[in-house]
Amino acid sequence: MSSPDPPDEPSVKRPTLRDVAAETGLSVAAVSYALRGLQGKESTRERVLEAAARLGYQADPIARALASGTTGTVGVLCGSLGDLWQQRLAAALGRALFAEGVNGLIVDAAGDPEHQLAMAQRVVQQRVDALVVIPLDALTDDWEPIGASVPLVSVGDQLASARTVSAVLFDDSLAVTHSFDVLAGAGHRRIGVLTPEKTSRRRRPVEQTVADQARKRGLAVSVTPCPYELHDASEVVVGLLRAPQRPTALLGLADSMAYGALAAARHLGLTVPEDVSVVGFDDHPMSALLTPALSSYRWPLETITAAIMQRVRQASAGARRVDDVLLAPEPFVRGSVGPAPTT
Repeated sequence: MSSPDPPDEPSVKRPTLRDVAAETGLSVAAVSYALRGLQGKESTRERVLEAAARLGYQADPIARALASGTTGTVGVLCGSLGDLWQQRLAAALGRALFAEGVNGLIVDAAGDPEHQLAMAQRVVQQRVDALVVIPLDALTDDWEPIGASVPLVSVGDQLASARTVSAVLFDDSLAVTHSFDVLAGAGHRRIGVLTPEKTSRRRRPVEQTVADQARKRGLAVSVTPCPYELHDASEVVVGLLRAPQRPTALLGLADSMAYGALAAARHLGLTVPEDVSVVGFDDHPMSALLTPALSSYRWPLETITAAIMQRVRQASAGARRVDDVLLAPEPFVRGSVGPAPTT
């Protein structure tokens, strides 16, 4: 004879705001304000939080979004996570957003500017509260409708046409000028500059600085688009170093590109810095551990992250405009730079 089916277990009711209100003796509105930290005394907020934890109350994200008009999600749209520096920044932002109870939607454009714009539209459709973007092509007018749809915080380059809440900018011209000072001072007259792959007919500000500094010093400077990925970057630099009048020094506008230059030199049997000097641009922690150690420029990651987070908070709260910030690098001249070869 078959055994009877076990009785259904009673369903556990999810605690609601009304339950927390009943537990604390406060109104539902007062509990809601306290949980969001909007009004009231700190002692009341602590009492509400303790009651919520005791009851196992968790805010319904859908209900909260409907009530507040926010989703608690911020988009982070990277130009290329093949770039080791962008990986570090994306990770730091993800941790910082999580620490504030905000979901980070991190998206990789994989070095394709058209794909980045398409991904930006998709992220906007997710109703994010703000969008942090590391633009591949900051000069295109196609950012304008995106800036009209979501609060934008630009990192690295200012978007030329789009309305942004703010921008966290890097003084690339200072780093380029310093690197040319060091290389020219070591006797280098032929310098190859590795830049992110070309995305616009117009020069980015850092590329204009390269041209200006080369003309000022009378240097023979070539500018070559270069991928971030090690193998691809190495292939590009091998072509440069096989030229009859090859550069005696290489400046990669990312340490990822400089690593490709180091790999290319090794592949061709060239010694760094005796045959070719190499300089990076964002001082990845690995750069100081190489042999020889890579000369580079350290941008303050914690300061950058804090500056972005401050502007994300203000953008999410409805701020229409926050002052831009310009951050300077710290130079580290190491063993990868030496005198220009005499032959």
